[in-house]
Amino acid sequence: MVDRSDIGSWLEGPPSDESTWPGKRLGRPRTGPGSIARVGPRLGALVIDWAIASLIAYWLFGGDDFAILAIFAVEQILLVSLLGYSIGHRVFSLQVQKMDGRAAGIPAAIVRTLLLCLVIPAVVFDADQRGLHDRAMGTVLVKVKH
Repeated sequence: MVDRSDIGSWLEGPPSDESTWPGKRLGRPRTGPGSIARVGPRLGALVIDWAIASLIAYWLFGGDDFAILAIFAVEQILLVSLLGYSIGHRVFSLQVQKMDGRAAGIPAAIVRTLLLCLVIPAVVFDADQRGLHDRAMGTVLVKVKH
């Protein structure tokens, strides 16, 4: 006979292990500056950046879909390579960094953005919540302040 307490409930979700967190293997803290950015702020930043690109594309190009994507890509490449963050990242206090904490740089920003624009690399992520686009370029999206 099976004891119900052994089964648990699917409503409880997967078992949690308090001794691990996204970024622990990478030497990142659990919370605060330098910790891995979570899904909510990432999505919020993406929505802001996409909305800005859409507004500019509607203003200059009548809302052409390719123009939206191109403007989004240019924004990401320029701002991430020069500042380490896009406008959306800045709103949510996030920054793209190399694994050692340095700025991503131009080559990483270009390749990371091109992969981000393909969508799939951004939605396939590992236990450290790094998408394939970040893994490919040795970057990580982190919180920069509380």
